[in-house]
Order: sequence, then C-alpha cells, then structure tokens
Amino acid sequence: MQTRTRMIASGLLAMLALSGCSTTSDTRQVAVAPVRVETNAIFSDSYGAVTDAGYALPAIPISRLDKKFHRQIIDFDSKERPGTIIVNTRERFLYYILPGSKAVRYGIGVGKEGFAWAGEAYIAWKQEWPTWHPPKEMAVRKPDIARYVENGMGPGLSNPLGARAMYLFNEKGQDTLFRVHGTPEWASIGTAASSGCIRMINQDVIDLYSRVLPGRQTKVIVIQ
Repeated sequence: MQTRTRMIASGLLAMLALSGCSTTSDTRQVAVAPVRVETNAIFSDSYGAVTDAGYALPAIPISRLDKKFHRQIIDFDSKERPGTIIVNTRERFLYYILPGSKAVRYGIGVGKEGFAWAGEAYIAWKQEWPTWHPPKEMAVRKPDIARYVENGMGPGLSNPLGARAMYLFNEKGQDTLFRVHGTPEWASIGTAASSGCIRMINQDVIDLYSRVLPGRQTKVIVIQ
C-alpha cells in the first residue's frame, strides 16, 4: 500500500511539472482555520504585514483598491454545498460558500482575453510557497523567463504564484493547467492581467487556503 501511495504521489508531481502556472515544492499539511460567519463583515484590516513560513509579506495599501475587492462575508444564495468555490471571471470575484446562505467573497485578477478558462474542476493539490515553472509557450512570448522553464523559480516574494497555489483538475482527473494562487502584484486585482490563472492578494489566498481541503470534496466552478 505504501509503495502504491508513493507511485500515485510521484505521478501527480509529474503532471504538475507540466502545468501552465506552476509546479510544486515540498508538501506541508496546514490546519483548516475555523470559518468566521460574521454578517456582511468587511475585512479591510486584514492586509497588514505578516511573516509567513519565514517570508515577510509586505502590507497591502488596501485603501488604493476598490472596496468591493476587499475580502468580505456577504449574503449569497447558492444551491452548491458549503466549501464550494465559485469564480466569476467577469465580475472578478471568487466566492467560498459558507453555511446559512453566506459566502466569503474575494477580489481576484483573471486571465487576459484568449487565456481565460471556464468549467468545473476540483482542487487536487495545494501548496504553500510553490515553485513556479512557466510553460514553454509563455517563455516564447517572454524570453526573459525561459531560464525558469526547466529549473523553476524558487519560492519568494517575487514569485508569480505568491504565498499559496491550489491546482485545478477536471472531473476526469486531468490537470487543467490553471491555478488559484497568490500574487505580489496586488494592483492587478480586479483586472484581466494573468496568463489564465486566478490571482489573489497574498493575504487573501492564505485565508482561502486555510479553509480548503484538497480533493474532490472541494468543487470549483469557474464562470465567465
């Protein structure tokens, strides 16, 4: 059984190495934070400087970002069960469904026209401070990142994946090559600026990551 488990894990890592946004570094289990269900609470004070796994994340000048993109708990009627993630790329919001017709709403950045993706998936894997491996197609468009295709860019404050990454697989168990991840470019939230992946402020992606359990129980719906 242990041998089979190692083989499955190795196969998953091999698939992630081909991903459009990233591959992984080491894997660490993170305790799921208790869900807060305040009524229509806005967490504009949650973007201060924080040290995470030895990395000093800077404070976000959140007052310079439209308040609708600040993390907040809202009324949200949905037929989806709690724990489901709904991404509305047109509105630039990610919703994490809570019990009682509530949701945590986060502002996001989405893919540029021609790179956007929509559909249903699940979070097969999640990673703290991931290594970034851009796809070869991206390196053709941006030759300055070609050196990272094979060796990757290690974790750090300038890594495009930020503090966390969550890897989306489709219902057939195939890697979609798209991710929900952090970004050091907080000003891109609310815009279509990425190469297809779903960007979040690092402080927000850390919060979402703490709520999400990897596996098919975490359904992700991406709509345009």
